[in-house]
Amino acid sequence: MIREQYEVGNFAVFAYLVGDQETGKGLVIDPADETEMLIDQAKKFGLEITYIVNTHSHVDHIMGNAEMKRRTGAKIIIHEAEEEWLTQTPSYMLDMFGAQSSPPADITVKEGDSITVGSVVLRVIHTPGHSPGGMSLHGDGAVFTGDTLFVGSVGRTDFPYASWEQLEHSIRTKLYTLPGNTIVYPGHNYGFSPSSTIGEEMLNNQFVRG
Repeated sequence: MIREQYEVGNFAVFAYLVGDQETGKGLVIDPADETEMLIDQAKKFGLEITYIVNTHSHVDHIMGNAEMKRRTGAKIIIHEAEEEWLTQTPSYMLDMFGAQSSPPADITVKEGDSITVGSVVLRVIHTPGHSPGGMSLHGDGAVFTGDTLFVGSVGRTDFPYASWEQLEHSIRTKLYTLPGNTIVYPGHNYGFSPSSTIGEEMLNNQFVRG
């Protein structure tokens, strides 16, 4: 399994390249920026990017969708509760971030669904709180947590439709029930290290301890 982390753009967003080298199939999680670099990295590993997976629809995570889809033809996947917002980023936000509007989702998913590339299977975990359709992706001893859980911190809940109660519930009942050695790959490089584990977050996260 290929599992690579890249900090892209000006907002400390982590994009991820995940794939199966044997079949040459791969996906990219939250291609916020530097799409050419991400595509070049996929080529280096011999991967065809077949899916663009967004953990949620906030502009800083989706602003590379249009270019990535244009360059690769990959299908965009997002949680069903987030679909309507994917294409509705206000123009002032697009201007502020220097972003393009995202194309609509090709596929929507929900809790318990799986996203598969070759032999790699990522299970969808609905983790609302930062946004209504926020999702995490769990597979092969790792979980990609988007803006739900960071290293030592958590996603903001002062946005419209966000909820601290939902976020805490998502972390405690969905993420902290995963094995303690599960690697946490967050949506931003905001912590003292680029990744952590569920066990470490349960002990040390300043906002939600297990």
